[in-house]
Amino acid sequence: MAVQRKRFRIEETSLGAAPEPFVESEHAPKHSEIMSELRAIREQMAMPNPNGATNIVTTELSASNDRQIAEANALLQSYRAQIEQCEKLKIELDLIHDAISRTKREIAVLHGKSFDGDEMAKVNGELGAVVGGTEEATQLILEAAEAIDQAASALTKVNSPDQQKLISEEIQERVISIFEACNFQDLTGQRISKVMTTMKFIENHITAMMDIWGGVDAIKAHAPPIVDTREGDDKLLNGPKLDDEGHASQDDIDALFD
Repeated sequence: MAVQRKRFRIEETSLGAAPEPFVESEHAPKHSEIMSELRAIREQMAMPNPNGATNIVTTELSASNDRQIAEANALLQSYRAQIEQCEKLKIELDLIHDAISRTKREIAVLHGKSFDGDEMAKVNGELGAVVGGTEEATQLILEAAEAIDQAASALTKVNSPDQQKLISEEIQERVISIFEACNFQDLTGQRISKVMTTMKFIENHITAMMDIWGGVDAIKAHAPPIVDTREGDDKLLNGPKLDDEGHASQDDIDALFD
């Protein structure tokens, strides 16, 4: 049943003609129901928004995941750099290991065939034979030369043809002995050739070891300075020079006395 509200005169004066009366039908929502709905909406708005809280939590989790991913990437890059350095170090260590192994092989060859083997024993024997043969030949030559000198002196003092003949034969025998003693040069040359062959073998392997470690220039950088510790006359004894080492001429010697 429709209820018509009474309209006062002041309302008609200020608001004009009366509007259509509000009729509350039986099927229309009642005022109390509308207010109840409004209160429910207000309460709902006052309550914390679960979706907003979820969004905040999701944002925080996303930021945490981003930080963890960034830290993991930085750690991965650090590990990769360390692995690259380790690979370079391994290459260098492999080169050093190879150089040491090759040097050991060269030393083993030298030790087995030269320094502690039959070759070095032969070298010592050959050099000893050279010294002994030279001394022996020199002694024979000096004795023969002395005998020839004495025979020549005696030859001038005798007048007998038989004695002169004997002295002449003795001189000839001494000359032949000198020629025979001079054969030591051929033997000495053969022995020294063997020694030089062994020395060349040692030199080649030492050169190979020097090449393994960077060559002569690299070895010189680690060589200690050469200090002459000789004293007195020993310091002046340097032995004969080779032909290409330069010799003092007679003019140089004469200049010392000017």
